[in-house]
Amino acid sequence: MWPFTSKKLTRPKNVGSYRPSPSGPRLREEELETIRRFHELYYRRWSEGGQTISVGWLGYETLKCPLDLWIYQELVISQKPDVIIETGTRFGGSARFFASLCEEIGHGHVVTVDIDQSLSAIRPAHERITYLDGSSLDPDIRARIDAIVGDERCLIVLDSDHSCDHVLAELKSYAPLVQPGGYLIVEDTNVNGHPALPDFGPGPMEAVDAFLEENADFEPDPDCERFLMTLNPRGYLRRKA
Repeated sequence: MWPFTSKKLTRPKNVGSYRPSPSGPRLREEELETIRRFHELYYRRWSEGGQTISVGWLGYETLKCPLDLWIYQELVISQKPDVIIETGTRFGGSARFFASLCEEIGHGHVVTVDIDQSLSAIRPAHERITYLDGSSLDPDIRARIDAIVGDERCLIVLDSDHSCDHVLAELKSYAPLVQPGGYLIVEDTNVNGHPALPDFGPGPMEAVDAFLEENADFEPDPDCERFLMTLNPRGYLRRKA
């Protein structure tokens, strides 16, 4: 069992009770086109060196849209997961971001998995982060994650190999760990023309579509896309209560 069971708090300090309740009319076609064009510009600027999605958190790099990071913060505060599972550690900035949130509310632990260990030396050390070396689909890695999670409540973020087959296999493997009302988040569903990188090939979005066809107990949560710009369109999957 992960080492913070004794620190569970029923009413963590420093956490208020505000919860957004988005509403409003449906976006018009011209508004959707504006969002699409900005998204294309935002992503293209990054590929050209503009660093639009190169974000620093406490001096550690992560490749995210800041608006998505804000949504993650709201989910961690509202869900209070016991364990946050991240596949695809890369620089470790997002693991450190999640650990900061856990530290702030005095609850939770981050388990992050990556097959590439070339960046291990620059990844942040933190008592609330556990690094696992290997593929997110390796049976030994999955067994270790199952042992860590047990029956604890978890939030899962999939951000490793973005090929459709790999993401779909991750979805099928990790979905059973999500309890009703919990979230399974698929990152970078914007690639392969949704609307970024039209020549990427089948990727996360196609995996989400295939997964949802066979798993009616999950559904995309549009409230997580209320800032209009997200790198994870239809990727915030909530397990129905």
